[in-house]
Amino acid sequence: MTMRKWLKRDNFVLGIILGLVLPVVLFLVIRGAEQLLETLWRAVSLKFHYALLLSTIINLFSLRYYLVTLKYDKTGRGILAVTFVYIILYFVFFHQV
Repeated sequence: MTMRKWLKRDNFVLGIILGLVLPVVLFLVIRGAEQLLETLWRAVSLKFHYALLLSTIINLFSLRYYLVTLKYDKTGRGILAVTFVYIILYFVFFHQV
């Protein structure tokens, strides 16, 4: 089974996997870009928890793609569930009350 075929399935587990993996990849890209920019300009700095929160944005794009474009409800629900867990954990660990 090719990767393209594997990603075009309506499966809750696929949504969970995408919801977990995509933000991690974007987080690594953000941190890498930040390190590169810090070598060029010393004034560029992004706090760790802001990069974590920013990396969940990719789930919104994948959620829209699976729910609106492909009409795959189960995959979209998996992505949405993981996104909610990410945001709740962010506020539990990084938001000071």
